[in-house]
Amino acid sequence: MTTEIKEEDIARLVPAFYERVRQDRVLGPIFNGAIDDWHHHLGKLQDFWSSVMLTTGRYKGQPMVAHVRHAKHMTADNFARWLALWREVSGELLSPAAATAFQQKADRIAESLQLGVQFYRERNEA
Repeated sequence: MTTEIKEEDIARLVPAFYERVRQDRVLGPIFNGAIDDWHHHLGKLQDFWSSVMLTTGRYKGQPMVAHVRHAKHMTADNFARWLALWREVSGELLSPAAATAFQQKADRIAESLQLGVQFYRERNEA
């Protein structure tokens, strides 16, 4: 079965998800403390998810660098909380097939970021 994902899905999902993150008692202070210009950042996040899900190539950043910069906040519990909110919001806004596709991709991205953050910590604590 082919899952059809459109830019409109990303444009709906990303702002709604990060609005929930910003209001979250655990993640809100972390993200609000790290991001000064939410309008600009949401555009970058939409470009990221467009590149990931639709292979548009719009995103030109380095997400690992950004996450490592905030490594002290990137705990396993915080990644788990981020993923739980992502599942919740994507499940509310998208078709079941599209939500599953976004959730599976987010799981792989979170795993990669966690490994990168852990590598950074181990390297800098040695």
